[in-house]
Amino acid sequence: MASDLDTDTSQARAMFRSLDGLEGVPEVSPAPRRLSLIDTGRAVYPGVLVALTIALAATWLSQHYNAPVMLFGLLLGMAFHFLHEEGRCVAGIEFSSKAVLRLGVALLGARVTAEQIMSLGPAPIVMVIAAVLSTLALGLILAPVFGRSRAFGVLASGAVAICGASAALAIASVLPRTKESERDTILTVVTVTALSTVAMILYPVLAARLGLTEVQAGMFLGGTIHDVAQVVGAGYSISPAAGDVATYVKLLRVALLAPIVFGISIVVARSTPGAGKGRIPAPPLFLVGFVILVVINSLGVLPKFATTAASDVSRWCLVTAIAALGMKTSFKDVAAVGWKPIAMMVGATAWIGAFVLGAILLAR
Repeated sequence: MASDLDTDTSQARAMFRSLDGLEGVPEVSPAPRRLSLIDTGRAVYPGVLVALTIALAATWLSQHYNAPVMLFGLLLGMAFHFLHEEGRCVAGIEFSSKAVLRLGVALLGARVTAEQIMSLGPAPIVMVIAAVLSTLALGLILAPVFGRSRAFGVLASGAVAICGASAALAIASVLPRTKESERDTILTVVTVTALSTVAMILYPVLAARLGLTEVQAGMFLGGTIHDVAQVVGAGYSISPAAGDVATYVKLLRVALLAPIVFGISIVVARSTPGAGKGRIPAPPLFLVGFVILVVINSLGVLPKFATTAASDVSRWCLVTAIAALGMKTSFKDVAAVGWKPIAMMVGATAWIGAFVLGAILLAR
């Protein structure tokens, strides 16, 4: 008799349609039976162990070669794409790319407090919100121009506008699932990570050339660079004061993740055939967790070691999830999409950079 370890791709996908309900996502179809926690653990541990091993390798490479850990996680994962074709690892890879991903996004809330956001004052808050929303609107406009779906436009522009790879993963989890979904997510993460790294190098030089003050430089870097790690690196390369401002502005963009992803989930639910047009769907559980952690962290209830631990666990979850997504995608699939999606994301990056810089120069 076959055990839960001897699962194939179709069995794994059927199992995770049932597990989606645990993450606050409506079930696609009724599952034949609910698996116990023990059965689930036995089914997923080989794939989770592989994804975690790849995450460890990616972290080691990132620390030793000073390069983005997400990029290493993706590329190493894609090199092990054959593990997702069949066999014992399929279920764990699916679990890592869904449940582990959502846990990582939820724990991002431990980084943000209301005090950090309010300390910026009204002008930077308005600037960041306008920059994020206008970049999302630009993605919807550019998507049909470049022959892409509006879902990809939201995914790509959301990653650029909010927090890079983390935003891409969170947005992808509430978008409709198609045969291109995972390939588009991988492409978005690779491109936004590369653009963020280039920005980390070039934007501090641009800020110096334009004669921006430390506060202005911090606002520019935090309002434009995609990933949190690159914002921190760019900001503190100028000065501690610039690094602090850049980090707070970036955390404001991270704080916008929950309302924007929830808004996207509402639009998706209402546009799905057969869905109730007047009914607002319940927010996914990982977004609820994100908001709860922001509130708790803002009240000062969590000690420093707890917020640090939550941030570290979040990072490990996201790298593990990105390794799993890499294993679900082949190099051939990514190469087949061509240059247009990349050009679209470059355009969105240029837009948010010009928008934030223009707002800062006009406020001088």
